[in-house]
Amino acid sequence: MLCYAEPRAMKMLRFRSPSVSSLAQEVQCTVRLLDDSEIACSIQRDTKGQFLLDHVCNHYSLLEKDYFGIRYVDPEKQRHWLDPSKPVVKQMKCQQPYTMCFRVKFYPQEPIKIKEELTRYLLYLQLKRDVYHGRLLCPFTDAAYLGACIVQAELGDYDPEEHPADYISDFKLFPKQSLKLDSKIMEIHQNELRGQCPALAELSLLQRAHTLDTYGVDPHPCKDFTGSTAFLGFTARGFVVFQGNKRIHLLKWADVSKFKFEGKTFYVIGVQREFLCSPHTLCKKLVLTFHTSTPASCKHLWKCAVENQAFYKCAKSSQIKTVSSSSIIFKGSRFRYSGRVAKEVIEASSKIQRDPPVVHRSQFGQSRSFISLSHKQLIMNMEPLLPALSSSRENRDSSANNGLSALKDSVHLSPLKPSVTSEEVEVRENHVQERREDEAVNRMKADEERREIHVDHEDEACAALTISDTEYSPCASVVPTPVEESQGGLNLLFQSPARLLKELHADPEMQLELQAERERELAREAFRQSLCSPSSGRQQMQACLLSAARLVVMATGLLVILLPLLLVLLESDLDISFLHDIRQTPEFEQFHYEYYCPLRRWFLCKLELMTEQLWGD
Repeated sequence: MLCYAEPRAMKMLRFRSPSVSSLAQEVQCTVRLLDDSEIACSIQRDTKGQFLLDHVCNHYSLLEKDYFGIRYVDPEKQRHWLDPSKPVVKQMKCQQPYTMCFRVKFYPQEPIKIKEELTRYLLYLQLKRDVYHGRLLCPFTDAAYLGACIVQAELGDYDPEEHPADYISDFKLFPKQSLKLDSKIMEIHQNELRGQCPALAELSLLQRAHTLDTYGVDPHPCKDFTGSTAFLGFTARGFVVFQGNKRIHLLKWADVSKFKFEGKTFYVIGVQREFLCSPHTLCKKLVLTFHTSTPASCKHLWKCAVENQAFYKCAKSSQIKTVSSSSIIFKGSRFRYSGRVAKEVIEASSKIQRDPPVVHRSQFGQSRSFISLSHKQLIMNMEPLLPALSSSRENRDSSANNGLSALKDSVHLSPLKPSVTSEEVEVRENHVQERREDEAVNRMKADEERREIHVDHEDEACAALTISDTEYSPCASVVPTPVEESQGGLNLLFQSPARLLKELHADPEMQLELQAERERELAREAFRQSLCSPSSGRQQMQACLLSAARLVVMATGLLVILLPLLLVLLESDLDISFLHDIRQTPEFEQFHYEYYCPLRRWFLCKLELMTEQLWGD
């Protein structure tokens, strides 16, 4: 997040393509960054998406840019990723000026392998947005830790002289934020994370977030074959399906064969591995079918699937192939991911040799999770904060000399604390406790008002795509996000495969299905054993010979029918291009004069003789 003189500073840049074009063909674009600041630029009508993406990365001085992309929303509220290989104007369907968003497109599987702090900071901003909008589901303990990391990164160490007792209430971190969660966040912030600089606190958040099941999931709403609502997503591990706040499918990339779509139907073709008692595994073909609301959303889902599969599965970009959306006869849409893959990105990151760029973090008052504190009477000084500085010994000394003003500098520097007597501390704590009890109800109402004020336009356009307790699973039994362990709702959230399998086996209907599956498996095993016997081998050989004989007879019959038909068409006067081209070949002319013409004369002579004999009789 870069700091500006104003919160939403605008920078103008004009892209020039190699061709000379008139000014009337220029298009105005606005790209919204991860910190909600904007970059305005003027591009030519033939400018491709890669130039726009490179400009945003140059604005950040970002080298590890393969994880990021530019997203836009069409007039039908359908989201799209800007294709770097195509002109921007041909992709945008809305009216000018164009508005787009710079977002994380591919989440790294291991954030610790990211080379530069700047890239980790941008990923931190994206994850903070995912937490804020409910896309990153997590249990109560993980939610408290993530919230504490955000507070530590933006405020620094807890200081009772500068921070009031309810300072955490001014951060809007989750879709639903309770007093119990606030207390847990403050406990972790004041104790466990104390002393961590912003970069370390952000890395702690990345390390905890990447272990969650919804890390990197951009939810796509759809219906399964039973008509139930499901959300599809793609992660570094593979293809995932969520239903009722539970992950019901995880198909690893090694087991995914192909993605297809036809109209509003999306197909996932892969293999399902069943581990038997023996060391061998039984692989079965698996086809998952889902139905989207519109054909455009289905095509967008298919493109996301193809890109994620290529990025995470392929070892080199040269292995990426152009894929079609349907069968061989009706190819439908064709698409190819044109960027680098994850392994190549990690290798390129390890070779970066430049000095790390300066990371200008957001000011505390400009944070998206921060709610204005001007309406509260706080003990802390609410002067504007300066950008974060490096944690050098000189900065530490200067902050110590400046006393309370050090809070305006790097948030990980601890300001000096003036001496306070125990009587003053006790009076202050009593005052804060009384004020907290009086304002508990008013704060809940104010949170709702702030939620309406701080709505992001891009997330408002895709509100139906947000995984939350309302949109993600509309049933009344779903627990809120995050989930409190004491509520017993944690069992509903991302159960482990072993626990889920135990519950399925306890279901009587599932037991009947399992019994039927065992009987079918025994029947298949008996059939395989019968094939191994000598008599069955002879029968199988006879069946194969009979099938081959039938194939030869059918092929011969087709040739007998099609060859004369082709000859008739070639010798006819039909003026068709492909027939004309065949007639002009030397081989056909030789066939015509050496075989066809003598055969036709012989046939006509025989026909005349037969006619004369008939008339003579």
